[in-house]
Amino acid sequence: MNVSTTTNRCTASTAPAWYLVYCKPRQDERAEENLLRQGYTCYRPQHSCERIVRGRRQIIAESLFPGYLFIQLAADANWASLRSTRGVNRIVGFGGMPLQLDNNLIAQLQQRTAAIVKLALESGDGVRITEGGFAELDAIFVAMDGEQRVILLLNMLNRQHQISMPLVSIVKN
Repeated sequence: MNVSTTTNRCTASTAPAWYLVYCKPRQDERAEENLLRQGYTCYRPQHSCERIVRGRRQIIAESLFPGYLFIQLAADANWASLRSTRGVNRIVGFGGMPLQLDNNLIAQLQQRTAAIVKLALESGDGVRITEGGFAELDAIFVAMDGEQRVILLLNMLNRQHQISMPLVSIVKN
C-alpha cells in the first residue's frame, strides 16, 4: 500500500503543470515566440479589440495580462534555459520556488478567450445599444469618434439624432 502511494506521488510530481512567467516590459509576445521555438508549451491569453492604427480601424489581438504568459513544464524539466530566453524576466514564485497553477484555471481561460472575433463596424450597420439611458434601442452606426467612442444615428420622436457613446456600449445586429 505504501509502495503504490509513493509511485502515485512520483508520477504526479513529474506530470506537466502550468506556471506563470513574468516577461520583460512589452516583450510578452517575444518571450512566447522564443519559448515556442525551444519546444515549450505556452499560453498567452488574448482578447480582440477594435483600434485605430495609422488612421484606419482594425481589430487587433492584445494580451489579456500584459507582461505575463503561462508555460507548461514537468517538475523534472530543465528550467535553466528559461532564464536566458529573450523576453523572459523570471518565473513567478514564492520563497524561491515556482508557483504551480491549477489546470482548471488555464482551461477556463482558454475556453473564455476562444470567443469569435467580432467584425469591424461599417457605416450604415445596424447596432443595438446595451448600456446607459438608451439601452435596448436599435441605432445605425455612422462613424468612430476617436478610439473608444462611436457616433450613432438614433430615431426618436420621428426625428433622427446623432449621439456619441462608448464603443463597448454597443453590439452589432
